[in-house]
Order: sequence, then C-alpha cells, then structure tokens
Amino acid sequence: QVQLVEFGGGLVQTGDSLRLSCAASGLTFSLYAMGWFRQAPGKDREFVAAISRSGTNTFYTESVKGRFTISRDNAKSTVFLQMNSLKPEDTAVYYCAAEYSRLVDLLITSEVGYGHWGQGTQVTVSS
Repeated sequence: QVQLVEFGGGLVQTGDSLRLSCAASGLTFSLYAMGWFRQAPGKDREFVAAISRSGTNTFYTESVKGRFTISRDNAKSTVFLQMNSLKPEDTAVYYCAAEYSRLVDLLITSEVGYGHWGQGTQVTVSS
C-alpha cells in the first residue's frame, strides 16, 4: 500500500529555514502528483504547495510564495519543501499528499484531490 512519511520538522526561530522531506513507498512515484498542506491549531488544513509528476510545474499559496520551494527527486521517491524566512504564522503540522495523475504536468491544489496522506510533521516557529 502507499505510504508517505514526512521528516524534517522542528522548533526554529523567526527567519530560520527548514527542509521537509516526504519519502514515498508502495507506488510508482513518478506517476504521482504531490502536494504539501498544513494545519495550524484550531484551523482547517490548508494547501501550501503542489508539484506535477515531472517536477516542471509548481504552485504555491500566496502566503508562502518567494519563501517556500517544493521540489521532487523521482529517483529517490521523495518530495521536499524548502522553507525559508519562517514566520510564527507558519507554525503547523505539515502533511504531504500524493495522487496518481495521467497528466505529466497536472497540479493538484485541492485537499479532496489527494487520496494518500502522510502522518504529518510538526513545524513550530517561535517569535
């Protein structure tokens, strides 16, 4: 079965950087569109970033544009989220998500578009 495991969360200060990784297994990774979502305490889970199967196309929520970068290594079945200039409002549990895509350049930005989810990793940014 498909398994997604996130790594790299932690406690950092405002302005610091973190790199999240999500290792996938049980799937042909290069056939899956990938995404990152986050859920802050008391809030709904929200979209952060998406990347197409090929890695050519990416998309970000407005609040992280210019600070976060999503990338993938299909040979290692891993998707990354590089987070720079972190702010306290970035504090959340971060989840990676995967969904099979026939289209090489498809981006999936909706939570309901993903059928596979990781368990999440906590990111806490102190002020």
